[in-house]
Amino acid sequence: MPRPIPDNVPLRTVHSFVIRRGRMTEAQQAARDRAWTRFGLEVTNGVLNVEQVFGRKAPLVVEIGFGMGTSLVAMAKAAPDKNFIGIEVHPPGIGNLLKLIEQEQLTNVRVYQADAKVVLEQCIANGSLDCVQIFFPDPWHKKRHHKRRLIQKEFVEELKPKLANGGVLHLATDWEPYALQMMDVLSAFADLHNRCGAGQYCADHQRPLTKFEQRGQKLGHGVWDLMFELKS
Repeated sequence: MPRPIPDNVPLRTVHSFVIRRGRMTEAQQAARDRAWTRFGLEVTNGVLNVEQVFGRKAPLVVEIGFGMGTSLVAMAKAAPDKNFIGIEVHPPGIGNLLKLIEQEQLTNVRVYQADAKVVLEQCIANGSLDCVQIFFPDPWHKKRHHKRRLIQKEFVEELKPKLANGGVLHLATDWEPYALQMMDVLSAFADLHNRCGAGQYCADHQRPLTKFEQRGQKLGHGVWDLMFELKS
């Protein structure tokens, strides 16, 4: 659950994450202890040499806020010809992702434990990303909290230079008012083109369903995917 923030506390910086409670299981901690040196990336190392880290040149996909990592691992397993980087701050999610990477014997996934905004600014070269995925970011339901939403004009302006020409920004949410905001924000950029048509959401989103999404579907919740391509 998100840590409650008093309404009278001003928000100085919009982060890409929400601190959540939860302890790592023994299996998650053990996976982190074993696998971090192989799959973990450090912000302090500066701009990432992607070919050196992965040992090859391949399309690069970044997922911001991968949760427990199940869908990221499924995508990496289904697309061995692509390189994947996950960014998350939640320790149990980091540990679980590393455990799944080991179980599936994947070599095409790496992970940052850091604020995505810091990673993008300090570690990702301009024009290097073929796809950025942000699935189910916190919708901050209350109107007075909307300023805390990640998908806003300022963040997209920071993110856009990191995309290669033809690179895709793929968003998903199960909160319709947030979907409408996402559509408004992305549609305002002349060099971002909606792959599914002006003002349209994507039914064929080509991503695995998360457990969170599956629970929502059973409750009759809708899901809205947006896929915008950079064409400079």
